[in-house]
Formats: sequence, structure tokens, C-alpha cells
Amino acid sequence: MPKPWRPSEPARVYRHLRAVLGDPSLRTVDARRRRSRELDADTVPYGSGREPRGLGDVVGSLAQELGWTEPLARSELFVDWPAVVGEELAKHSRPMTIDDGALVIRCDSTAWATQLRLMRATVTTTIAERHPEAGVQSIRVSGPDVPTWKRGPRTVQGRGPRDTYG
Repeated sequence: MPKPWRPSEPARVYRHLRAVLGDPSLRTVDARRRRSRELDADTVPYGSGREPRGLGDVVGSLAQELGWTEPLARSELFVDWPAVVGEELAKHSRPMTIDDGALVIRCDSTAWATQLRLMRATVTTTIAERHPEAGVQSIRVSGPDVPTWKRGPRTVQGRGPRDTYG
């Protein structure tokens, strides 16, 4: 079987350098002058719009470009939870997840869950003002996890141990 034809090493180097550096006819002084007239003033070094930017602006634009604004806003909401609902309520509740625009909150007791349900409109408004990028439209509040008597090792038929509760 004959070997396929491949360009020589110098030819490959020349093609690579031509691709990187451009056509040699465009590197003359006249070609550079023509090209500089065609360039927009914003792309000229030290022209308008070329001022250095702050690190916060650079990171913000990078986060927006990569699609990180929503996850970052959600994590900021979780960190800022005491400022959103107040210190006392934050001690007894914690945000768990955000599913389809609904913030899921777990409370220590049903009393704290009821308190948070009563404040639902205020909390939603505060979140919309402070963290609009988080994408929270509603709040779902749940109380503590309670043991189930319907499944598990302590299952009995009928009313079972519940009939002694009062």
C-alpha cells in the first residue's frame, strides 16, 4: 500500500506561521496604515472604552457570561437568610432548595412554620428586592420531619399506638 502524500516539515511550518501572522503582503507599512484607518476608534489602544476595569466588574461580567448569576444569587440568599427574615426566625428556619421558583424552607417546629407562613408575603417581597437574580417567586414552608407510623419496623394494623395520645 503506498504511503499517503504529506507536505514537508518546512511547508507545514510556513503554513502555520502564515495562519498565525497573516498574509505577508498585509504586514507592510502601507497595509498597516490602511488597516488602522478601517479600525474603529474603540479598538485602538488607549482609546475610549479601553480604560482598566475593576476586579468586581470583571468577575461580574465573567459570571454573567458563564451563566453563574442565578446560582450565585441563590447562595447569597442562603447566606443572607438572617437579614431576610430576622435573627430570631433565622435561628429556627433554614432555606433548603429552590425548585422551579419556589423556595423550600424547613422549620424547627410547626409553630415557627406557621409564623413563617404568616410572613410569606413580606419575605417574598424582601427576597425580590435584595436578591432578584435568585428567581424566587413563591415560598413553601414545611415543619419538622415526624416519624411515620404507616411504614417501618413499628408498623401495626389498626390504630396502633396512636390510640393512647388522648
